[in-house]
Amino acid sequence: MNVSDYIFQLQTLEEYSFSWDEILKVSTKSEVSLKRELSRLVEKNKILNLRKEFYLILPPRYARLGQIPIQLYANKLFKYLNKKYYLGFYSAAKFYGASHQQLQQEYVMTDYPKIGDIDRDQIKINFITSSKWPENNIVEKKSDAGIFKISSPSLTAVNLIHYQNKIGGLNRMLAVIEELLEEITIDDMFKLLQWYSHKSTLQRFGYLLGELGGEKEKFSLISDHLKLNRYYPVLLVPKSNQKAAKVDNIWKVDVNTKLENDL
Repeated sequence: MNVSDYIFQLQTLEEYSFSWDEILKVSTKSEVSLKRELSRLVEKNKILNLRKEFYLILPPRYARLGQIPIQLYANKLFKYLNKKYYLGFYSAAKFYGASHQQLQQEYVMTDYPKIGDIDRDQIKINFITSSKWPENNIVEKKSDAGIFKISSPSLTAVNLIHYQNKIGGLNRMLAVIEELLEEITIDDMFKLLQWYSHKSTLQRFGYLLGELGGEKEKFSLISDHLKLNRYYPVLLVPKSNQKAAKVDNIWKVDVNTKLENDL
C-alpha cells in the first residue's frame, strides 16, 4: 500500500492524521520510497507535517486554509506524544459558545514535561503545562473523527484567570468569562472546588463573578470554600513589582486595573 491509498482509507473512516509508524506497518515499500511520497504530498498541500513523523490530512475543504480543526486530530496527536491533554482557555471556550474573537492559535493544557509550541504554516498551538492534573472537570466531546477532551466551563474560566498574563491579559478575556458564566453549573463548580488548589485564582474568580453578575449560588459556593482556610489579599492582575493592599471586599482582591468588557 502506498501513502495516498492509506490516506484515502483513513478518510473513509473519518480520520485526519497519521504517524510515520502507522505507514511503516501497512506498507511494503522501502522507507526511502515512502519518504519521497510523503514529501510530494506535502508539496501538493495534501498533507501537513505537524510534528516530527506526525502528519495531518488536508481534505479539499481545508486545503485552502492550510489547517484542519484541532478537534479532528487532538486525541491521536497526544496519544502519539504520550501526553495527557485537554483543549483549554479560548480553545475550550469556543465550544461553549463563549468565544467572540477569531482564534489565531489554539491553547492546550498538557502534563509535564513541557513540550515546545507548534508553529507550522497556518497552525499555531500554544502548550501550557499544569503542575497539578485535574481530578475532575475534563469533558469528553465528540467530533467527526471521534472523542476529544476539553476543560469544563468552570475549569476554563479559572485557567483563563490564572494564566491571564500569559494569554493576553484580563480585559481581553473578560467578555469570554462573562459568557462562560451562563454555561457553568453548580455541579461543575462543586467538582472544581474539590481539587482546585489556587486560592488566589478562586478569589479573583469570585470577585469577577460579582462584577459580571454571576448567580448568587455560584458566588456563595466559592466564598464558603475560601472560608474553610485562611486567605490573604491578592492583586486582581498579578504583578511582580506590586503587592496587594488590604481591601474592603470579601474576596480580599485589590483591584489594580480598570475592568473594560469589550462585549
